[in-house]
Amino acid sequence: MTVDATQPYDDANIFAKLVRGEIPSRRVYEDEHSIVFHDIAPWAPVHLLAVPKGRYVSWDDFSASASAEEIVSLTRAIGQAARDAGLVERGYRLIANTGLDSHAEVPHLHVHILAGRALGPMLAQRDG
Repeated sequence: MTVDATQPYDDANIFAKLVRGEIPSRRVYEDEHSIVFHDIAPWAPVHLLAVPKGRYVSWDDFSASASAEEIVSLTRAIGQAARDAGLVERGYRLIANTGLDSHAEVPHLHVHILAGRALGPMLAQRDG
């Protein structure tokens, strides 16, 4: 059950299909509760996506509704994937978008793991 008010869970979303094996992916990590795979449209030389296998819309939904095992799994999956990809020494960025202002596009929690070059500031700076 989702508790996120920003949007309902959609079982037809691309990550739900990927979790069910209906869409292929280049997986780099998988356990009982989480998967990590390469993004098909990368924003950086390394662009991985970490996804819980459960039906969670956002970080808010996940943190309120997921079991402790699911939360630990996703956290460990992100760390393990970063270590396995050799990202720790130079660094990497994690992004999890929630809601319209963040431009969340898929109603399934996913954490972007970006690395492989200097990524610049977190947000574009604006005057005023």
